[in-house]
Amino acid sequence: MTGPLPANIKVQQAFEEYRHRVSIHKKGYAQERYRIEQVGRSFLGNLEVRAVTSVDVATYRDRRLGAINVNTGKTISPATVRLEMSLLSSFFDIARIEWGVAAENPVSNVRKPKTPPGRERRLTSREEHQILRFCRGYSNPELYSIVILALETAMRQGEILKLRWERINLKSQIAHLPETKNGTRRDVPLSINARDALTRMGVKGTGQVFGYTNHGLKSTWRVMLLKLGIQGLHFHDLRHEAISRLFELGTLDMMEIAAISGHKSLSMLKRYTHLRAQRLVAKLDGVRNKGRQHVLGHLVPYPAIIESSKESAETCVRVRLLDFDNLVVAAATSSAAIEMAQDRLLRRILHHIRQARPLPAPDQYLTCIDEAEVVWVDPLANCGA
Repeated sequence: MTGPLPANIKVQQAFEEYRHRVSIHKKGYAQERYRIEQVGRSFLGNLEVRAVTSVDVATYRDRRLGAINVNTGKTISPATVRLEMSLLSSFFDIARIEWGVAAENPVSNVRKPKTPPGRERRLTSREEHQILRFCRGYSNPELYSIVILALETAMRQGEILKLRWERINLKSQIAHLPETKNGTRRDVPLSINARDALTRMGVKGTGQVFGYTNHGLKSTWRVMLLKLGIQGLHFHDLRHEAISRLFELGTLDMMEIAAISGHKSLSMLKRYTHLRAQRLVAKLDGVRNKGRQHVLGHLVPYPAIIESSKESAETCVRVRLLDFDNLVVAAATSSAAIEMAQDRLLRRILHHIRQARPLPAPDQYLTCIDEAEVVWVDPLANCGA
């Protein structure tokens, strides 16, 4: 429907217009669509927009607070009802101001349910061991890396699943998030464990790091907790756990933690700080790990290409490291050549460190190479489990 809406339009029909004209432009469109469908199915959906009163809204609130969530078997949470009432309020403002089909906003006179206290669920040591052991043996190796990243970086689930290789700099140990829930960009420092979680996935130059969808990860998480017998633990609780651990380190102040987690409640304070995420990496790994941090900061994967050629009667496989001059190894098979390349790369990096010579940053080569032919050689791949 385009143009003016009928004066006697019903809530369900008007909400469809709201979904097409307003909701679709919001970041939380997927979640808001479900709330719109919920309101449309309720008794409010059959009322004319102009006829809805504050009494109707209060009745809707009370019925929802007493309803049972079919997925959990528990009553609908006050937080869910608050979100639905906020949606209703926004809808009636648009209907009144822009569409002229409502005389007032009936939600403005209705009390919202009391805000519940924030979740304080901490991950116990036993639960962490159970989860990580399950993830290590799970058929999809992404699950283990996702859980480690959540605990090490305090990133949200959506932020982790949207990570792209071209926005991860393993040399400077930063993951760049161009768009977050709060609408701001953020650079997340990567601890040693976080970098290991990424490199074990097989580093690439471009593309999505993980193949999981939000729905797929939620489903896997739910099945895992059922199998492990863990109750009341949400994936988002890993973010709370990670932030708690950052405070417990004792090496980061509140401003630095806000820079890592991206909490909008401290956005005013963040205006007065010029913290750079890269300067937080050493603190994340602790004072005792400074030497280890310095060395491991150089031991990152580098891009290479595999070339095959005939030498005499045998096939020779060469691996050429693109960021180093004359770093080429050859062997009879690809696996043997890559293993030799890992060893040579490790030696070359350590030689540079010993002589205090600068190392090239990965993926800085100027040769014109088809991206699909590039493989990433990890100097630590064969240095232990």
